Amino acid sequence: MSAVDDNLAKARLGLNRVTPAEAHRTNDAVLVDIRPIANRQAEGEIPGALPIERIHLEWRLDPHGSHRVEGITEDTTVIVFCNEGYASSFAARDLQALGLPHATDLIGGFRAWTAEGLPTQEGGTPAIP
Repeated sequence: MSAVDDNLAKARLGLNRVTPAEAHRTNDAVLVDIRPIANRQAEGEIPGALPIERIHLEWRLDPHGSHRVEGITEDTTVIVFCNEGYASSFAARDLQALGLPHATDLIGGFRAWTAEGLPTQEGGTPAIP
């Protein structure tokens, strides 16, 4: 096993990862799209998901930070997704360490969501800076 695969497995140990169908049925979670805008433009977006690119994630979701998205608290369930569910696992682990114990990620990412035929919309929404 490569070092990155080992680190990914360790990151996922603390996550209660969700399938696209489970995420779609969840009413109390915040979906966070960490994909670059080029991916969102080319492939689309999940309606209602917050586009926060990975480089700004911790600052926008720190439950005690002055730059956080309004409404984010320690009790918020955050479901992070990327293209295929790899980078999002690392991001969710980092959010847990930041003080969001209910942070997790979407198994298979955006591409699994679309493969299941779940709702999408045209992409290109600017990320929250």
